[in-house]
Amino acid sequence: MTQQRYESELFAQLEAILLISDEPVTVQQLVKVTDASPTELETTLKAIQRDYDGETGGIVRGFQLRHVAGGWRLYTRADHADVIATYMVQGATQKLSQAALETLAVIAYLQPATRSRVAQIRGVNSDSVVRTLLTRGLIAEDGTEEHTSAVRYKTTDYFLELLGLNSIEELPKISPLLPGVDEASKLAESQE
Repeated sequence: MTQQRYESELFAQLEAILLISDEPVTVQQLVKVTDASPTELETTLKAIQRDYDGETGGIVRGFQLRHVAGGWRLYTRADHADVIATYMVQGATQKLSQAALETLAVIAYLQPATRSRVAQIRGVNSDSVVRTLLTRGLIAEDGTEEHTSAVRYKTTDYFLELLGLNSIEELPKISPLLPGVDEASKLAESQE
């Protein structure tokens, strides 16, 4: 593999990792998932940063790469805060997707719940849905798990207000909606 091809591939790999990361990514983390040395990673990260800032002859992007808290993370540019705020408010008036409703229900009934617990119940990754619910003010962080340090989530007062509830205890019980032992056995047999 030529040096230029390797550099462009590493550039693309790092962009992909940074795009899905919701917290700063350290060079040590990147060393573990790429074949690059710390020096190659630092050089490529700085090249990405310059590229996004328009220093390589391109255009200034609406986002930037920053080195913060010992790692690297993508952020939107402060210049676009007004349009982002307008978009977020507009998005808050839109209906929730099926995935968001499912995630919200899991958090509401199990709170506090971690992302991994939600993913375990839903059977799919729910990270982006959790971010949407946080943005809309329907859930909030509620500390971390003692053993795993995973962030826990709970519903907010705004969630209760939208549902017309005074407390989470007023949520309808889901047990009447679940099948009994006999129905569950028949359902299991019919799926075999």
